[in-house]
Amino acid sequence: MARSRESTPPLDGVVSDLTLAVGQLLRRLRSASPGDLNLSQSSALARLEREGPMTTADLARAESMKPQSMKTILAGLEDEACVAREPHPTDGRQILFAITRKGLNERKRRTTAKREWLLAKLEEFDPQEVATLAAAIPLIRRLGNYMDN
Repeated sequence: MARSRESTPPLDGVVSDLTLAVGQLLRRLRSASPGDLNLSQSSALARLEREGPMTTADLARAESMKPQSMKTILAGLEDEACVAREPHPTDGRQILFAITRKGLNERKRRTTAKREWLLAKLEEFDPQEVATLAAAIPLIRRLGNYMDN
């Protein structure tokens, strides 16, 4: 369904503004939960929590990065006792990485801090602004779910 571009802002401006706004929000949310974990480590922990133990290669593929980079991320998480190695159930040559109790606690602490900060800020918005943000969530989610081929 084609729409008239006359009534909508230029797409290049929308792209710039959306990129800046999402980046600022992500940086602010990260600063609301200080800690030693970087974004890549946090993302790997979140995936292990959601999907269960994974090999380095499978986790790298899921996170769209090189296995060598994921190996470095997992080594840091292992040093912090946030992940632990497990034997692969069917292939003795492979190792699975699983989130540990400490890793789960770190995820919970960070998630709670981010949620509390965002709730406090949204309470300062008027109901129409909150409704506008809520209406945009499916569109933002759709953007995040596009896979490049």
